[in-house]
Amino acid sequence: MKKGVIRPGHIQLRVLDLQAALRHYVDLLGLIEMGRDEQGRVYLKGWTEIDRFSVVLRQADEPGMDFLGFKVVDDATLGRLGEELAAFGCQVENLPAGELKGCGRRIRFEAPSGHFFELFAEKEQTGKWGVSEVNPEAWPRGLQGMKATRFDHCLLYGVELPETLRLFTEVLGFSLAEQVLDDAGRRVAQFLTVGMKAHDVAFIEHPEKGRFHHASFFLETWEDVLRAADLISMSDTSLDIGPTRHGLTHGKTIYFFDPSGNRNEVFCGGDYHYPDHPPVTWTADQLGKAIFYHDRQLNERFLTALT
Repeated sequence: MKKGVIRPGHIQLRVLDLQAALRHYVDLLGLIEMGRDEQGRVYLKGWTEIDRFSVVLRQADEPGMDFLGFKVVDDATLGRLGEELAAFGCQVENLPAGELKGCGRRIRFEAPSGHFFELFAEKEQTGKWGVSEVNPEAWPRGLQGMKATRFDHCLLYGVELPETLRLFTEVLGFSLAEQVLDDAGRRVAQFLTVGMKAHDVAFIEHPEKGRFHHASFFLETWEDVLRAADLISMSDTSLDIGPTRHGLTHGKTIYFFDPSGNRNEVFCGGDYHYPDHPPVTWTADQLGKAIFYHDRQLNERFLTALT
């Protein structure tokens, strides 16, 4: 049953050097700067996104993710979900409208995995960048770098996957789209969606709570992913792995790092999921193929480089 969460809304990332981060996220990834605030945070978006921003960069002493936000249908739903989160056992923090520039009031909570999430109902909508809402052209002129279309999802490493799954499915209305089971049938990875996408957020079991693996951005075609690989080499950006295909979700992908060590992904394609679909299951003995379908073996850095 739908609980009122619509879609991903934004992510706030910590970076060590804001100017270096902007060269990466704007010049290389192709996100568009939409403003700054009195705290020095920078607001970015992909060109197809309607909201004012989807990525917030904050300069800090260590990299990683501060929080991931999801949009809900209206303010009444926001209030109701705040009560349900508290009843579940989450500590809920209320943040006033305007604390994020152009965003309405938010409620923030910590999941059992150790990650912080937010819900909001209102955010200023500025429309697609460079494209009219009436008789729109196919794409805008002036895009840079990889021409990322949107912020798509996150992969997070942490503890207490069963309780995190229960929170996201029973309270927030997500569906389990894909999973990895170990030899004992215990779930060690879970891919959750609130719509038709292969996943909006995913979790992998890890002994430390609250770790960040990657933020992912959508490209339109496999040719765009290959072009992204060229740009990674042209700019001497640190490459993790790819271009390749996943077994999980079947997306075509490449992974690389921002100057602070936060991992990014750009990808295209991928499976879809309706709420009545059973979860797709991979077994741990096939984990190499599940993650890197072509190589069929794991990249140790992919599993251990976290922020």
